[in-house]
Amino acid sequence: MHIHILGVCGTFMGGVALLARAAGHRVSGCDANVYPPMSLQLEDQGIALTEGYSDAQVELNPDLFVVGNAISRGNPLLETILARNLPYVSGPQWLAEHILAGRWVLGVAGTHGKTTTTAMLTWILEEAGLKPSFLVGGVPQDFGVSARLTDSPFFVVEADEYDTAFCDKRSKFLHYRPRTTVLNNLEFDHADIFPDLAAIETQFHHLIRTLPGNGLIVANGAEESLRRVVARACWTPVEWFNCPEGWQAGQPSADGSFAVSLKGKEVGRTRLALSGAHNRANALAALAAARHAGVAPHLALGALASFKGVKRRLELRGEVGGVSVFDDFAHHPTAIAATIAGLRAEAGAGRILAVLEPRSNTMKLGTMKAQLPASLSGADAVFCYAGQLGWDAQAALAPMGGKARVFEDLAALVAAVVAQARPEDRVLVMSNGAFGGVHERLLAALAK
Repeated sequence: MHIHILGVCGTFMGGVALLARAAGHRVSGCDANVYPPMSLQLEDQGIALTEGYSDAQVELNPDLFVVGNAISRGNPLLETILARNLPYVSGPQWLAEHILAGRWVLGVAGTHGKTTTTAMLTWILEEAGLKPSFLVGGVPQDFGVSARLTDSPFFVVEADEYDTAFCDKRSKFLHYRPRTTVLNNLEFDHADIFPDLAAIETQFHHLIRTLPGNGLIVANGAEESLRRVVARACWTPVEWFNCPEGWQAGQPSADGSFAVSLKGKEVGRTRLALSGAHNRANALAALAAARHAGVAPHLALGALASFKGVKRRLELRGEVGGVSVFDDFAHHPTAIAATIAGLRAEAGAGRILAVLEPRSNTMKLGTMKAQLPASLSGADAVFCYAGQLGWDAQAALAPMGGKARVFEDLAALVAAVVAQARPEDRVLVMSNGAFGGVHERLLAALAK
């Protein structure tokens, strides 16, 4: 079968393309911007890419068009597909029907930490010899690709609550029907499609309604929102973590290791290359989910100790003159605060210079601008890029006083960071986009 994917360079749709190619299909695709690293990953697999959405692409005559959720009505290619009544399907539905069907699906859902937890869980299963297939919303450094298809019955998937496609406004995860389900946390996000937290809780409720009685829900007991979702209706056993009645992580000792306990009884110790309490919680979720798939805790703890992490999750991009530049995907206030706290645990007395691009749809709407000062308070200085915002970032960050500066010109921002940076500083870049290649620009400017 020849499938043509609209929005193919997105992390999820790019993963779908890799899986389809591995399953033996002929795959091509298009996107508004075709650029590395995803374009290289796809081209290496023999996937032909077209830049833009010209309606001439219908002449490729694929058997099926697979449409990503970044594609909206008015897109010229989509409009031609609809006008000619050509066959199409959403990415999540295609994945569910052609790849996930008949497999033991382990789905990782939640507002934060999905990518890291999915990668952790996949690595644990890999180290246990189960050779899982996977689709992650990032690139796990232990694998080097965002998706893989094997003959294993186990498939680990990042289960996103964002909408499916222009034609299906349900959350993506409703298609996956996981047997093992991680509910990592739940806060308000995606203000462009959800009016409030209650609406997102309803989507999680709908997910729970699809789960089998012989499955398992691994849920964060520290999240009142998840407690509400589970209490609303549940037909599946629940195993809690991050709370006394379930899995817990102790504080790291001097050597970085920490104890893991279940219902107050220690089951072992491990250490993580990733810092922060949020990553210890992610590890607990992965540990519990892996145990449901048959991996003994002592094996999982050993695998966690060798887990390298995910690209763009507190990833060190380079060091010049004693100044380290980190890249992180954080864009929600809770994630921003957790990322800064995690880096602070490593930095000690060293300063943290936070460089922020409020780029997500929620941030562009200004829905959470009032939460930004508190989320950034752990940094020593803040440099905010406001080039694409429709709200006053200067006013929003005013409570931080001179600690925060706002820029509409990226070159001026880079110059200001470099002028302030000194040896032992950590420059923490946070954005869910490419941010104009600011990491390379900072490193180049520091080198001068």
